Amino acid sequence: MFKELVLKNRSYRRFYEDYIIDAQTLLDFIELARLTPSAANKQPLKYLISNSEEENEKIFQTLSWAGYLKDWDGPDPGERPSAYIIVLGDTEITKDFSIDPGIVMQTILLGATEQGLGGCMFGSIKRSLLAKNLSISERYQILYILALGKPNETVLIEDIIGDDVKYWRDESNHHHVPKRTLDELVLE
Repeated sequence: MFKELVLKNRSYRRFYEDYIIDAQTLLDFIELARLTPSAANKQPLKYLISNSEEENEKIFQTLSWAGYLKDWDGPDPGERPSAYIIVLGDTEITKDFSIDPGIVMQTILLGATEQGLGGCMFGSIKRSLLAKNLSISERYQILYILALGKPNETVLIEDIIGDDVKYWRDESNHHHVPKRTLDELVLE
């Protein structure tokens, strides 16, 4: 059922790093992205994929992992993503990438979830460092990064109490994500 797939598609930040996602699987995810709708059908997004330890480290060091978890710098070695997809905007096609990145990232993550994988979208990126580390041409605007792997954590959804939207971890290291109730979201 589609709702189950959506519920399993969480923002995972800890993985079984030794679970390798092969390049063909990453290309299959890009194929899903290729088939999604695009604003004005411009299709301006391009992708860099990584599943090598050396390149993954160059990407890892450019990410801010969890803004609400102030005492956590990200996953420890052994719990880091085994792959990344960097979403780029081709500025020679357009300067406005509209809603395309959100559509493709959610599609990729749903595809990953269907295969028992998971991931996390990153917008908090040291873009200059990433461009330098990976020799990314100025033609391409670094939009987002998807970290991917076999999830190694439990993510629990719960209703928001009061107005606190901050996610948190309990003593068992389960990741709790508050969500607004349906009654709050639908206006009459």
